[in-house]
Formats: sequence, structure tokens, C-alpha cells
Amino acid sequence: MPIRTVFIFMLALVGVFYPYNRGALFTALVVIYALTSGIAGYVATSFYCQLEGTNWVRNLLLTGCLFCGPLFLTFCFLNTVAIAYSATAALPFGTIVVIVLIWTLVTSPLLVLGGIAGKNSRAEFQAPCRTTKYPREIPPLPWYRSAIPQMAMAGFLPFSAIYIELYYIFASVWGHRIYTIYSILFIVFIILLIVTAFITVALTYFQLAAEDHEWWWRSFLCGGSTGLFIYAYCLYYYYARSDMSGFMQTSFFFGYMACICYGFFLLLGTVGFRASLFFVRHIYRSIKCE
Repeated sequence: MPIRTVFIFMLALVGVFYPYNRGALFTALVVIYALTSGIAGYVATSFYCQLEGTNWVRNLLLTGCLFCGPLFLTFCFLNTVAIAYSATAALPFGTIVVIVLIWTLVTSPLLVLGGIAGKNSRAEFQAPCRTTKYPREIPPLPWYRSAIPQMAMAGFLPFSAIYIELYYIFASVWGHRIYTIYSILFIVFIILLIVTAFITVALTYFQLAAEDHEWWWRSFLCGGSTGLFIYAYCLYYYYARSDMSGFMQTSFFFGYMACICYGFFLLLGTVGFRASLFFVRHIYRSIKCE
């Protein structure tokens, strides 16, 4: 996810996307997603095998369907709504066939090849220090150290860094404004990644200091919680800032924004987990274990 997003920003910075040609952005999204699926398969399978997973094929299928599955179901529903309303937003049959062919002939083979390469080049998981065979009992913790309060804190701070920029992006995508300052948007995106990484690392440190070793999924959920705040902003924008009404506009707005926010959840969750994993390895490698 982060690699694909960076590629999109690189194309925007060199002037590939024109303000009045929004189709170029969607075409670039499909092509870049297809071409980078091999990287996703390699990273997912290699890390899965490092953790001594046995069913790497299921892991590979989950990698390919984790984002595309909900997106495909949402697209089918919204495209059916557009056809029922005889709207121009409905994709023609030929375009749908092209997308399916790209998925079948490009995305899936690259995903499988990347998964095979990741399985064959697997290495043992390098623990930074000696580990025990049985997990340590976690002591009782106060309520504010549970998952939901930490997700609220971890999501609000990165969201506050992009709050101002969100209005202009929404006005460009769902309104009549034109957004062309991609350099500022790229800087804001980098700030978002940095803030997400630092906040997740800080929360992971406090979690470990409280003798709670189950930080793996917590770091992912805390990092990705910004996507939930963005979707909450969608509710505010729809009712307070936009002029949209009717079933079709409402379904399109909340349907596609749900997919985008879900993508941000996966992207920022990955950033938070990777940052926490690097941090934990660093601090425990610095400890002299007997």
C-alpha cells in the first residue's frame, strides 16, 4: 500500500494528471496496483513464512482479496445503482472487461510469482533477544490502556495533521473545485506517515512498559485508526459542507469513501506495525540478555 501511494504521488508531481482529466488518475491506480501486486505477494509470504506459517497459499489469497474483495463488492453494488438511475457514472461493459482481464492476466500471476519468491527466499525470524517458550501473564491494566482508548488517541493526532487539507481534497473529488497543488499534498502525506509511526511507537513503548507483550495487532489497529477518523469526517462533510442528496449520491459518496478509508486503515496500520516492529527489535537488541 505505501509503495503504491508513493508511485501515485510521483506521477502527480511530474505532471501526469491533468485537472480536467480525472480518468488518468483512476487508470494509474489500476495499472500501479496491478504492477506492484508482485511486491505485495513477496512481502506477505516471506514474512508469513518467517513466523513459521504453514498455509502460505491461503495467506497469498488473503493478500490478494483483502482490499480488492470489499472494493469489488462495493463497486458492483454502486455500478448497479448507477445503471438503475441511467447515470453516466456507470462504467461501460467494455471497461469492466478490461479491468477483469488486467486482474486475471497481470495482477494474479504477479501476486503468485511474488508469493513463490517470498516462500523460497524465506529466512528465520530474527528475535532480538532470547525468548521464553510460554507467554508471560499480562497484569490487570487500567481502562485507558485498552485497545479502543489507544486507537482513539493514535487516530486523532495524525488526523489533526491532515484535517485542513481534507476539505480541499473532498471539494475537488466530490465538488466543483480543482486541486493541483500535489507537492503540498505529498508533504502532508509524508507528515501523516511520520506522525503515525511516532505515535504508534510511543503507544507500543507504554504498552511494553506495562508488561503487556501483545503489541502486534494493537500497533496495527492504532496505526490504522486514522482511517476511522477520516470516515467520521465524511459524515461531517456530507451533512455540513456538501449539497449532495438522494440515494444515488449518498450511496456513491459513503460507498467509495468507505473503500478509501479502509485503504487508509490498511496503509497506516502497516506503517504503524512496521515502525513498532523496528522499534521493538532496536530496544531489545540493545539489552544485554543473559
